[in-house]
Amino acid sequence: MSIIKLNNRAVKDATAVGTTTGLGNLVFISRSTASSSASLSITSGINSTYKEYIFLFNNIHPGTANQDFTFNLSADSGSNYNVTKTTSYFRSVHDEADSYTNLGYESGRDLAQGTGFQSLSSGVDASSDGSVSGYLHLFDPSNTTFVKHYFSVVNAMIHTAYCMTDFSAGYGNTTSAIDAIQFKFASGNIDSGTIDMYGVN
Repeated sequence: MSIIKLNNRAVKDATAVGTTTGLGNLVFISRSTASSSASLSITSGINSTYKEYIFLFNNIHPGTANQDFTFNLSADSGSNYNVTKTTSYFRSVHDEADSYTNLGYESGRDLAQGTGFQSLSSGVDASSDGSVSGYLHLFDPSNTTFVKHYFSVVNAMIHTAYCMTDFSAGYGNTTSAIDAIQFKFASGNIDSGTIDMYGVN
């Protein structure tokens, strides 16, 4: 990795930054758009080209109130979304009335060698201005030696007029290549929103 040097001593006075070639680039791969969709499945583009993939969630709006936004992985091109996962999950909360805050672990939303869908956000509001946005990083999904690590940070307006930021991380406990990913709400459709997929090289 190359060393980045400022063109003078003071950061506040910098007018240029030296080489950044060692930092890598984001490469746009695809956009998936929901329109009263049961789920959004990405079944192409996840391959050996990149060691890291980023999925950006933009205003994902549920058709049904108070639902978790979730994901699962596939090792058979999307025929099944049931990869065994071990995960952790915590969140921060602040209500609009400024009367309640909380930061805590959510043991009911983690998995211990589970094949079900992993929550990324909980209780998303289905009113006209409610949605969930954030990102998920998936590392080296085509590797056939190691497990498949991920982490996500997602913010939502939830059904009780709270701002909730959810943090999840874990791994798909498989040495098979991951070649598809699916996102959906625990119940009901994804009414609208987009998911952009990027590769990192």
